[in-house]
Amino acid sequence: MTFEAFPGIKQLIYWVVNNESAIVQGIVNLIGAIFLLCIGVFIARITSAGFKKLLLSRNVDKTITQFCSALLRYAMLVFAVVAALGRIGVETSSIIAVIGAAGLAIGLALQGSLANFAAGVLLVSLRPIRAGEYASVGAVAGVIEEVHIFSTTLRTSDNKMVVVPNGKIIAGEITNFSRQKERRVDITLGVAYNTSIEHFKSVIKTVVLLDPRIKHDKGHTIRLNEFAPSSLNFVIRVWTENKYYWDVYHDLMENIKNALDANEIQMPYPQMDVHMHDLRVLKNTQELTH
Repeated sequence: MTFEAFPGIKQLIYWVVNNESAIVQGIVNLIGAIFLLCIGVFIARITSAGFKKLLLSRNVDKTITQFCSALLRYAMLVFAVVAALGRIGVETSSIIAVIGAAGLAIGLALQGSLANFAAGVLLVSLRPIRAGEYASVGAVAGVIEEVHIFSTTLRTSDNKMVVVPNGKIIAGEITNFSRQKERRVDITLGVAYNTSIEHFKSVIKTVVLLDPRIKHDKGHTIRLNEFAPSSLNFVIRVWTENKYYWDVYHDLMENIKNALDANEIQMPYPQMDVHMHDLRVLKNTQELTH
């Protein structure tokens, strides 16, 4: 059997012989590209893991650590892919242009997601809320479970999980109830108009001083705040540690009610004075006018 019976194979052999150097160079470039890609993946993984350990050793927030290490790993992978393509002769400038155009198209298509991503970067960087803190974000209040790049997960007081897009969090108000060590307890209380102001203040002061969880060194406020239509409204303000806030609030409410009952201080219902006129006098007045 001769090669004349297979002219295609004969032409292939001639082409290989004539382009031997180009083929060898192409194989070398391909092996070099694969080698660069493997080295790039390895270096990206090692560098990302080392950077993550470094941040954790510096007590950097876990969310920030994961985000930064992942961003570094993906950036190095993109660089390795571009370098590998350049090794096999692909024009890298055109690749960069394609990546830029694709990024622009994706950005226009995912404006909302990119807004959430940018908001997530701000939340991770500025850290107005952290995992484990109790906060109000927009219309939702609860314990912060996780702060992700696109959304934040909260657990409400009735144990419901709520996922809020980060864009809405940044665009609205953020109230963090756990960041400060101490909080002020505010209570507004209305009593009857015939109540002695000094007596009321003395009774409430006794209740406040009996609670050891209240920060007595920071003082307290028991003052008349408003002349309401049916009551004298007093404001009571005390300071306590954040962890005791709700216990102090509810205990004060109960103890104040018991103290008012013991001292016969009334908390009136809304009242209205109705004046009744003598119908005979009213009738005589109408006859005189006519």
